[in-house]
This record gives sequence, C-alpha cells and structure tokens, in this order.
Amino acid sequence: MSDVVSPGLSTAQVEDFIECGFVRLEGAFGADLAHRGRDELWKAMGLSPDAPEGWIRPVVRVPFMSGPVFVEAANTPRLHGAYDALVGEGRWVAPQGLGSFPVRFPSADDPGDAGWHVDMSFGTDNPDFMQWRINVQSRGRALLMLFLFSDVGPEDTPTRLREGSHAVIARELLPHGEAGLTLGQLAADGFASTAHCPEVLATGPAGTVYLCHPFVVHAAQPHRGQKPRFMAQPPLLRVGEFDPALPPSPVQIAIRRACGLHF
Repeated sequence: MSDVVSPGLSTAQVEDFIECGFVRLEGAFGADLAHRGRDELWKAMGLSPDAPEGWIRPVVRVPFMSGPVFVEAANTPRLHGAYDALVGEGRWVAPQGLGSFPVRFPSADDPGDAGWHVDMSFGTDNPDFMQWRINVQSRGRALLMLFLFSDVGPEDTPTRLREGSHAVIARELLPHGEAGLTLGQLAADGFASTAHCPEVLATGPAGTVYLCHPFVVHAAQPHRGQKPRFMAQPPLLRVGEFDPALPPSPVQIAIRRACGLHF
C-alpha cells in the first residue's frame, strides 16, 4: 500500500480518500507562502495582527485572491501530483489563485455560518444560494479543498468534516440524475442522514491542505481560541464532465462504491 501513485499521493492515501472522503497533506505548500499570504489577507481586510481591538467580527470573508503567492500555493508540484492522483491527469483546471477566505476571529458571538452543508457546484448564478445545485456526477467540481494559511489547532475553529459522509450524499443524489438536488433540498433535515459519521477536525500547521471529495458534509464552528484562523476553501474545477471512455478517477470510484453502480 506504500506504492507511489504520483508525486503527490501513495496508494494508501488514495484508498483513504475513497473510503473516508478526504486526505490530509501536511507541508503541501511552504510556511513562507503561508506567511506572505497572511500579510496580504490582513491588508485586504484593512486589519492588523497587532491591533486586536479591531477584531470585532467573528468572521471576515475575503473573496478570491489571485496574487502570485496564492497562485504558487495552489500549484506546488506535490499538489499537482495529488490532483492527478485523485481527479486524473488532464482532467482538472490549474487554480489561478485561491478563495474565498473565511477569516475567523476569537469571539463569543455566533458566526452565523456554522451549519452542516455540502458545497454546491452548478446553478450558482441563482441569487438564492439555497437553490444552487449538485448532482451525482459532481458536475463542474472535482474537489473541495481546505488550505490552512495559519496554524490550526482544536481551539482555532477548525473546519469539521464528517468522515464517510460523501458516500451517504452520493446515494441520496443518485435517484435525481443530471438535475440533482438543491442545497435547500439536501439540507431539509439538517443533514441528519450523516449524523452517525465520525467527526474529524481539519487541524494542522500552516501549509497543510485537505483535499476532500466534493460530497463531504462539513461545517464551520465558533472560534474559542486566541489567534485568527486563515484558511482558503476553493473548489478544484474539472475539465469537462466524467468521461466513461477514461479510467475512473478515485473521485468517481468513491461514488460508484457508494451507489453500487457504474456510469
């Protein structure tokens, strides 16, 4: 199981991704890039690491950042190898930056965005995000990615991941074919169907990246730590849709195993 599939992942890591729904890559990009990225994010927010009196909101959202530091962080050789291993060589679009960034600050206030959810992948031109859609083939999205630009411990509001939830969501999407479901439809029961899944915290030192199956159920949480948390949560976009003429990628294999079907 230690055979290398690509410069990015081993066969054991690929199998963990298929079964658990994510893989954790520590040191996926350099700590120097993380530091430079934080500097740019502080500037973008108009805040300072030395003036905590200005940290009055529990979360500040910074949109897509396309500066060189973010392009470099998203496109390291190790990450490119991992993208190839999980999505398939030539089947993903190289990121032209990173975002969005929900920068979370220590606060007793409810951030208002800590509910369980799955990121939608099409229909996003609808102004009502609860009408955004996802289907069993994960149209438009190859991966959900979490880029840690600061050290994140258990008290630093790490993203919560429901291990194995991607398989549950795949089975729920299967009967709805190409049209899929809206976020409102999937979330009608608060994702109770995945409540039994073990909860994993997306912790790690700056430079860690979690590559997640697009169906993984995840959630934010209030920040009870001491320092702001910097993280990007971009998608990895696909080139075209699933091609049955090509060998199935681990993203596809995970869906097929969950559903017991081929497509």
